[in-house]
Amino acid sequence: MEKIYFVGAGPGNPDLITVKGNALLMQADVLIYAGSLVNPALVERSPAPEKYDSWGMKLAEMVKVMVDAARAGKKVVRLHSGDPSLYGAIVEQIAELEQAGIEVEVVPGVSSMFGAAAALKTQYTLRGVSESVVITRPAGATLEADQIAELSRTGATMIVFLGTAHMEEVLAKVECPPETPAAVVYHATWPDEQVVRGTVADLAAKARAAGIERSALIIIGDVVNAAASDYTNSDLYG
Repeated sequence: MEKIYFVGAGPGNPDLITVKGNALLMQADVLIYAGSLVNPALVERSPAPEKYDSWGMKLAEMVKVMVDAARAGKKVVRLHSGDPSLYGAIVEQIAELEQAGIEVEVVPGVSSMFGAAAALKTQYTLRGVSESVVITRPAGATLEADQIAELSRTGATMIVFLGTAHMEEVLAKVECPPETPAAVVYHATWPDEQVVRGTVADLAAKARAAGIERSALIIIGDVVNAAASDYTNSDLYG
């Protein structure tokens, strides 16, 4: 049975793709990659003779390329940014491929949310501060309504994807004290990575002043300023 590999490219730094993902990249005959979201260095690294930028391609077009190549005995790698399970739109692709009788294997990747945590030098779950993480996105062209207000009431660390263009609206919606620490991490792990720290009240203005308009994550919660938070040491090293 033919197989197609969905591979997480990692957050940006080409060295942060997994060993297995990199091996598949090097073995690929056909590479379909997620446009500007994937570091061009990874695309260049692959010796695949056929490469397709999926930006602007319709689902049917991508599926046809993958199915035709797999049936021709070629190794096909679909390269997604970060980890494919987070806002990766892979289920609709897999459903079409399986309907065509093509097996799919998903190779996880390092999400940009973990690249952002590394940039902040913090941990999203910090004893005595936050034991939970909320991952969400704001309403926009492809989402009619969001749950940012409701989710912010939990007190958990909140990570907002796809929200840079709506930063002001996102921070206005959250129902936590205005002095709550918050940060924007632009292009986590890329060479032009940028971190802006602030609070719910002033973060948007700081980020805009720094020129951040896209490709960033918003992190809200006391873990952003972990050193100043009232955390409890882990029992691991007790």
